[in-house]
Amino acid sequence: MSISVLIMTLNEEENLKRCLDSVAWSDDVVVLDSYSADATVEIARAAGARVHQRAYDNELGQRRFGIHGINYKYPWLYIPDADETTPPELRDEMLAIARDPDEDRVAFRVRYKNMFMGRWIRRSSLYPTWIMRLIRPDRVRLEEREINNGWLPDGPEGRLENHFLHYSFNKGLDHWFDKHNRYSSAEARESLRSLARGGFVWTDLLSARPDARRRALKELSFRAPCRPTLRFLYMYLMRGGFLDGRPGLLYCRMLAAYELMIVAKMEEMRRREEGLPI
Repeated sequence: MSISVLIMTLNEEENLKRCLDSVAWSDDVVVLDSYSADATVEIARAAGARVHQRAYDNELGQRRFGIHGINYKYPWLYIPDADETTPPELRDEMLAIARDPDEDRVAFRVRYKNMFMGRWIRRSSLYPTWIMRLIRPDRVRLEEREINNGWLPDGPEGRLENHFLHYSFNKGLDHWFDKHNRYSSAEARESLRSLARGGFVWTDLLSARPDARRRALKELSFRAPCRPTLRFLYMYLMRGGFLDGRPGLLYCRMLAAYELMIVAKMEEMRRREEGLPI
């Protein structure tokens, strides 16, 4: 038994072929495209992928449609992003799971290696971050969240030993900053909602679940003063980003700039609610 593959795209002609080549072992690859204006669809069809197109409303809606609105050939679904590649050792590990009739887990998380300026920036990128990538679509649903959708498996989940590779800068730094400009607006709204709810579960920082710890750390950051500076110090010094050389320094500074965008937009949103000038 093989595994079906879902790749969600929007103007991914620079990344898609490499991603598709790395999952060519599957005979059921689906590209869910948000009406790209470049050659994304042509590249997908040339590789033999099934193409579905849907107007993008938000990440949650698009991902829910991809998981539950498309019929797949196999019970297991692998969901790489277009700027990710799947090494052979990860492929083999996933196929072994799909072929095991006694496998009772319904979802698996995978670590990734974030590549920047020709190297893996291990310490600057919060490694290891465990991302849900292999699921049984009939046993998994998505949590209501504007960004960074939460996964809710109906059954036990596991972790894979091998990594995928993440090339988030293939489309250039302009694209990275444009994307994070959009993300920062959603993060600002989420931060304000969290602060309005009040309360914070400190014990989640010590949770055995990495996703719970990461979420708790984010909730804590919403309440921290000097948030951009603290993000830089945490990533560059406490996490050891300085050991990643110049790429690590640049990346940590970019993350601090992203935090500054969030903080500035939070202040803008507060002032607009109060009818104050921007």
